[in-house]
Amino acid sequence: MPTIVANSIPINYQLDGDTSKPVLVLSHSLGTDLSMWDAVLPLLLPHVQVLRYDTRGHGQSSVTSEPYSIDLLGADVIALLDALRLQEVCFCGLSMGGLIGQWLAIYHPERIKSLILSNTAAKIGTLENWSQRIDAVHRDGLAPLWPGVEERWFTKSFSDKTTIDQVKTVFTSSSAEGYANACAAVRDADFREQLSEIALPTLVIAGTYDPATPLADGAFLADTIPGALLVELPTAHLASVEAPEAFVSAVLRLLTQPEATRYEAGMVVRRAVLGNAHVDRAEAGKTNFDSDFQQYITESAWGSIWTRPGLTQRERSLITIAILAALGHEEELAMHIRATRNTGATPDDIKEVLMHTAVYAGVPAANTAIRIAKQVFSAENP
Repeated sequence: MPTIVANSIPINYQLDGDTSKPVLVLSHSLGTDLSMWDAVLPLLLPHVQVLRYDTRGHGQSSVTSEPYSIDLLGADVIALLDALRLQEVCFCGLSMGGLIGQWLAIYHPERIKSLILSNTAAKIGTLENWSQRIDAVHRDGLAPLWPGVEERWFTKSFSDKTTIDQVKTVFTSSSAEGYANACAAVRDADFREQLSEIALPTLVIAGTYDPATPLADGAFLADTIPGALLVELPTAHLASVEAPEAFVSAVLRLLTQPEATRYEAGMVVRRAVLGNAHVDRAEAGKTNFDSDFQQYITESAWGSIWTRPGLTQRERSLITIAILAALGHEEELAMHIRATRNTGATPDDIKEVLMHTAVYAGVPAANTAIRIAKQVFSAENP
């Protein structure tokens, strides 16, 4: 992969795709490198040119000795764009990369066309925790940190051991000095008072099971950045690695329609919950007779209610199942039980909801719902 001198250091980067298409910059998490984006790259390339790079202190980019700041890491991005003669780009940053994205949007909005902030926060963690981590890395290196990092980065249900091992290899072989210096940048960054200044089309992606930057952090970003859209994915911290298809689906809807209408916002969530295959079938089956109705449910149910930050997608999923069971809407009930594979609700969750439904909506309704749930589970796990 090529390197280029930017901001007085060699930066490793990879620029892929059709040069006639807009450029999307991907900025990785602390302790990873540009390979973190391998799963989403082929899904993005038909639509955009993709610029990935190794953040200072990571991968094959230079490791400098001073503690870093987000100002410094953001200036590296501006220098990289200048060196590659890229005037305006779309920017997607995950975790530390999301902090860099916030800095760019605040201090260099003229260079950013649209912004994706994934699994990040305006302020990540506490001063004490970051300082303790820096001390531990200086003392013991990175390998002892991996078990805790793996728990934060991947849900227990993510079973792709090959991918986890690849991420582990990158993490444990990273420069301890570069990692510790980047920890200082994350520790000291705080954009809570400046988020309202961001005036760019912005998508916030948050993981339902992300303990590092919880859903509440994503909701705060979306609530505070004017016009920002929040999409919740059933992942832990590395959403682009755990759910690349859903991640790219959300990203492309911002890039292809920067000022997302209620319909586009609803379609993003509808696809995330029900799955692309189901929505594609529904869209393909539309006629003049029901096209207005399809637009109505996408805008109202998915664009106005499911996009609200007050409940998680798992919670909304369980509430929906209870209501559909009580009302006896069997076809919709089956559809939403199938959708729990995307919302994170478990069979045990559904069982408890239907037990609760039996008390308040009647045993016959719950009995029918239990039969339907058993049929769905049996079909999925024959």
